Amino acid sequence: MANTLNLQDQEQLDDLKAFWKRHGNWITWLVTLVLLAFAGWNGWNWYQRNQSVQAAAMFDELDKAASAGDADKAGRVFNDMKERYAAANLTQQGGLIAARVQFDKGQADAAKASLGWVAEKAAEDEYRAIARLRLAGLLLDAKDYPGALKALDGVTAKEFAALASDRRGDVLLAQGKTDEARAAYQAAYKAMDDKIDYRRLVEVKLTALAAPPAPAVAASGAAK
Repeated sequence: MANTLNLQDQEQLDDLKAFWKRHGNWITWLVTLVLLAFAGWNGWNWYQRNQSVQAAAMFDELDKAASAGDADKAGRVFNDMKERYAAANLTQQGGLIAARVQFDKGQADAAKASLGWVAEKAAEDEYRAIARLRLAGLLLDAKDYPGALKALDGVTAKEFAALASDRRGDVLLAQGKTDEARAAYQAAYKAMDDKIDYRRLVEVKLTALAAPPAPAVAASGAAK
């Protein structure tokens, strides 16, 4: 019986050797790939967490520099964040903050560059829209009307459509295109929620162009 079992064991061992000879390499590669994928997933999660922590530390440094009015340092930190953590939301926020303090300190070109980067590289539509709106304002101040309109053309987020139309009206009015400016303000007024205080400013602009919104006209008639 012992010899029979030994023979059976030997046969099974021979079968196993033959199977491994035929499929061993493929199985080894498959197991290796699975392990690599698992290790890579864990590594990526760790990398993402590590990146977020480091980006947060740099953002805090940038924010402190901006609060202190140090535009040069804020710009340097933002540049470092762009190089190291370009995809992080904090970097996109950092660009907006850096641009604000740069503009406040008279560094208009640096502010335009910071906003331009956010407008082109930000992953979120909201950040790109805010950057483009602010950039359009700076370009309007610099009398770069075509550049301002181009920046506004890139505002695709629906929640910023009204503000984009209002700013477009400002640019067109500065160009002396009164009719087009009036149409842009009317679009902004219609798109803006009536609970938003800023809508009153758009109404003032329309009234100054002899095109007060219908509610204002009605109120004026009632007053008479």
